[in-house]
Amino acid sequence: MFQIRKSSERGYANHGWLESYHSFSFSSYYDPKHMGFGPLRVINEDIVQPQTGFGTHGHRDMEIITYMLGGELSHRDSLGGGSAIKPNQIQRMSAGTGIRHSEMNAHKTDAAHLLQIWIEPAVNGVEPGYKDHDLDVESITGQLGLVVTGDKAEAEAKKIAFIHQDAKMYAGRLSNQSVHRELDPARKGYLHVAKGSLSVGNVLLQTGDALLIAGERELNFDVSEQAEVLFFDLPA
Repeated sequence: MFQIRKSSERGYANHGWLESYHSFSFSSYYDPKHMGFGPLRVINEDIVQPQTGFGTHGHRDMEIITYMLGGELSHRDSLGGGSAIKPNQIQRMSAGTGIRHSEMNAHKTDAAHLLQIWIEPAVNGVEPGYKDHDLDVESITGQLGLVVTGDKAEAEAKKIAFIHQDAKMYAGRLSNQSVHRELDPARKGYLHVAKGSLSVGNVLLQTGDALLIAGERELNFDVSEQAEVLFFDLPA
């Protein structure tokens, strides 16, 4: 099964300081047909205006990944942690038993552009924590490179983000190429176009579009110019 989810079908909210596009039901946007995909619960594309942001708020039992597309976002949390996340970085936060944090765009003129991704953990009540990771730009250029994994040993060996779920997230910055990927039909896949465009067969996917995959053995797509994509390998 291949199912297209067009950008125009996403939920949308404009709060002045924040524009947000919701791939799945979130906040005041509710669509019972799009509550998540496997444990993938949230993909929000957020544009945060300068010197504004999300005030201190709490989370529990969720794996939260922040993937920067432009600008930077300053993070502070109840564990005493704090940093500015920039492009070529991602942040992993395990909310676990509970964590409070804020995310602010301190820049005077530039908006922060990001994807915030929530993945439900396989087990609740873990010790909360967060960590920033520099992306290995070479590993995600011209191919899909692993950036998040549920395998702790793999995360440590490759110095990538670890989450408490049997899931992997790949990122790719692609141009003028074809991509072939073998799939496990017993698992699900989710392809999100963060920037640019690509073609799956004769179907064009553009920024914000997604492809939901289940029961398939392979994925093939073509990038005629440039695209930045995320691919999620998920338990069914």
